[in-house]
Amino acid sequence: MLIFQLAIILLASKIAGDLSVKLGQPSVLGKLLIGIVLGPTVLGLVTNTDILTEISQIGVILLMFIAGLETDVEEFKHTGKPSAYVGVAGIIVPLVGGFLAGQVMGLPTIQAVFLGLLLSATSVSISVQALKEMGKLKSRAGATILGAAVIDDVLVIIALAFVMSFAGGDVNLGVVVLKKVIFFAGAILIAWKVVPWVLKKFAPLRVTEAVISAALIICFAYAYLAEYAGVAAIIGAYIAGVAISVTKYKHEVFEKVETIGYSIFVPVFFTSIGVTAEFTGIAGNLGLIVVLSVLAILTKLVGSALGAKWAGFAWKPSLGIGAAMVSRGEVALIIAAMGLDAGLLSKEMFAVLLVVVLVTTLVTPPMMKWFFKESATAGEKHNGQSA
Repeated sequence: MLIFQLAIILLASKIAGDLSVKLGQPSVLGKLLIGIVLGPTVLGLVTNTDILTEISQIGVILLMFIAGLETDVEEFKHTGKPSAYVGVAGIIVPLVGGFLAGQVMGLPTIQAVFLGLLLSATSVSISVQALKEMGKLKSRAGATILGAAVIDDVLVIIALAFVMSFAGGDVNLGVVVLKKVIFFAGAILIAWKVVPWVLKKFAPLRVTEAVISAALIICFAYAYLAEYAGVAAIIGAYIAGVAISVTKYKHEVFEKVETIGYSIFVPVFFTSIGVTAEFTGIAGNLGLIVVLSVLAILTKLVGSALGAKWAGFAWKPSLGIGAAMVSRGEVALIIAAMGLDAGLLSKEMFAVLLVVVLVTTLVTPPMMKWFFKESATAGEKHNGQSA
């Protein structure tokens, strides 16, 4: 069954991606939509099995690892301020908006705060692919988006621990913060001292693809340790990619890992997002889904764009950066699952939020394409007038 599902996913995702590009949209949009078509909601050819979920997890880890490999470290060093502005503003506006929406819906204060926190989450795994396709991953905007995603993830998880402790969960805020501090300090130290040494030691081994194996070991180890520390695994994978990007093995690792990732694992990740969509039993909450989806999109777009604008970006690229932060992805799904377990979300509200997360993920690529295209057009007009 798995082999058949993989064959269907790979065939359908490549064709759908190509059609999406022909229609002027990023290929990732087609891959997301074809997942919905293949899944239980429409054709039922692919089901969300545990093993497919694991393959999908490898896909998103490799996607962020590749993004790390492509990161321009010098550019990244200069985007600390805009990343902080985008990350913080992109949390505050959705947090306030979600809290107010929860109050209007009549939710208890703690549940309203949790809703705001869930809407504050960001997953840039989808945005990374759109940035790659537009050739903007190595730009100042791309570096800002990736930096803001790291800041966003850390702040939201710490705030989540704070809320869960009030909700009666067995959470020690001090331990949560300490684990993250230790992880980032250790990750930077290992990236500086250990990663180059590991690659150097593996390179002369008389086995096939020793360097690539070493790189993947580093990637998965970072992802695991990040998850253990309460940081998203994709952040760990991204840091691992950045660590290898400053070594002489960068290009060899990038070319071969990109081949491994994009031939099987990454398409499964994109398609599986659509496959997991559950639309049964939500007809009665359609109005709520629309309202929360609009709220989720606008608050993150406006908040992150304002942060970028305050950091010195022009309006059009600021909106492009804001659009890239809109997708809530797997980070919000993890938070929603935690809320369900802790009694902060009802099963009905959980189902509603799953659809809202899917909507934010689907609208992100075309929004990015629109705003960054408008930004480029405005730049060309300005250059033409200057000439």
